[in-house]
Formats: sequence, C-alpha cells, structure tokens
Amino acid sequence: MPQQKIFRFGVFEVDPGSGELRKSGIRLRLQEQPFQTLLLLMERSGEVVSREELRQKLWPADTFVDFDHSLNTIINKLREVLGDSASSPRFIETLAKRGYRFLPAVEVVTNHGEKAGMVGATTTAPDQPLKDYSSPTSVLTRPEDLPQVPQGYVRVLFLLIQVMFLSFYIVALARLSVVEEILARVTAHPSYLTAALIVTATIGIPIRFYLLSAVSFDIRGLKGKFSKLFPAVLVLDGLWAFSPFLLSPEIGPGLALGITAALLYLPFAQRTLMLMREH
Repeated sequence: MPQQKIFRFGVFEVDPGSGELRKSGIRLRLQEQPFQTLLLLMERSGEVVSREELRQKLWPADTFVDFDHSLNTIINKLREVLGDSASSPRFIETLAKRGYRFLPAVEVVTNHGEKAGMVGATTTAPDQPLKDYSSPTSVLTRPEDLPQVPQGYVRVLFLLIQVMFLSFYIVALARLSVVEEILARVTAHPSYLTAALIVTATIGIPIRFYLLSAVSFDIRGLKGKFSKLFPAVLVLDGLWAFSPFLLSPEIGPGLALGITAALLYLPFAQRTLMLMREH
C-alpha cells in the first residue's frame, strides 16, 4: 500500500484518505465540509486561516450561499464534535474579522505508523511541565475531568433543575398559609422561617428565570457568569434542600433526609453541567 499521511492531536486522529475523524480509536461522525475545514486548519496549525481562504476551499466561485452563516455553522459543528468552546478554545480559536487558528500541535504520521513530522508549535512552554491530572488538587470537578457529552443532554438536564427549583418557590409562595401552619407544628419560631422562605424565594425566582433564558438562548460567556453566581446558588439551594423536612410527618424523617441529601448535591451538579456545556 502507498504511504498516506495521518494527523494526530491529543486523543484525536484524522485520516484524510478515508475521510475519518477518530477519538481514542472511535470514529466520530463528521460531514464533508467540516472535515475539509479541519484538514485545512490542521495543515496550518498555529497560523491564522482567513475566512476568505476557507470560502475558496469549500465553495466554488460560482456557488451562491450565505457564506457567513454557513461557515459559522461549520465551525460550530467542528467545535461540538471536538468538545471545544468558542469562549475557552482548546482547539479552534476565533480571531474576530480575520479568521481561525488551530491551537494544538499536530503530529503527522504515515499509515504504517512512521512519524513524518510536526505541524505547529505546542502551547506549553519548554520549561513548563505538563499538568498531571492523575492527582487532583481540588475536591470540585475540573473541566479536564469531564467526558464529552452531547450538548442537548447537558442543556435539558440543566433546564430541568431550574424548572424544579422555580416550581418549589412558586408553590411555596402560593400556599404560604399552609406552609406557615406546618412550620408552626415543627418549630417554635415559625415567623423567622416564613420570612426566610419569602426572602429566598423572592431572590431565587429571578435567578432561575435568568439561568433558564441564558441556557435556552445560549448566551456567550455563561460559564463565567455562572461562576460568579455559584456562591449565591450554593447558599440558596442549600437552604431549600431542607424543605422536605416540612413534609416529614407525611413522608417520614428517613425519606425526608434522603431527598435532602439529593437536593444538597444539586448546586454542584449544576456547576458540573455548566462546565460540560463549555467542555
């Protein structure tokens, strides 16, 4: 067989001969135009590839197409299959009004496994060792620890959590008199807890509406905004996690404790989903 070039970067491998993109040996689905775009970016790794060059590569001169929209769609598909993010790029960097740049160095090998060279430069300085992610330094989930998950699943799960908490707030406020009666039976100071419920629900409702709209409309830079909101979300959700104990006379203290434990995890689940959304 004649020798053919294969490109490798990280856990990805691109075979121009077969038109395949593989991740850790598993073939990923990628259409022809995104594949050709990836090839061009890899062949010039570290360099800026202009939008005009991509247009000439992908569409003949006599083709009538909404170029800007079509190219944006192609780049978004590439980022999705690579698990990349426009706001925190690891593979494809956007340079406003100029074009795109492929960030990682690309190893070129033959289909017989022989190394044929490198394209581009590594982004890690020579005197800076690569991070060892096998020994975590944080108890919280880090972006590099997360698997690649279809963005539709991430979005739906995050939205469902917001809807659940929003339902908690609205139902509690709508049946405030019933909640006051329950608090009067289980605590000696029901007025304080009622005031806390009203205040936290009043704060929580706009936060949930903001997160619902932000994720639904895919607002840019949402990960950074959520990071700033996370302490407030952690306190808010932590307080409301104990709400099942209001129903302990009906459901029992054991079940109330189990539901509370699950609800206490939800702030961290939301943070993980937000990281996966940008992963």
